[in-house]
Amino acid sequence: MSAICQVTGRKPGFGKSVSHSHKRTNRRWDPNIQRKTYYLPSEGRRITLTVSTKGIKTIDRDGIEAVVTRLRARGQKI
Repeated sequence: MSAICQVTGRKPGFGKSVSHSHKRTNRRWDPNIQRKTYYLPSEGRRITLTVSTKGIKTIDRDGIEAVVTRLRARGQKI
């Protein structure tokens, strides 16, 4: 599963981990990605989205219908 939110577009951040001796190693900060199933009343079916926790809050605030409309306008296949 890729670490990209379908709603907000959040991706992993990259940087360096710095030890006490100041040795730098690569690391990444992954967003909190969840697979969540929502019911679309207009189509009478369920859809599964890969969303971050901020994306879940966006869906709760705006509604699943509005978010799906935005995703389809962006060209994402759902």
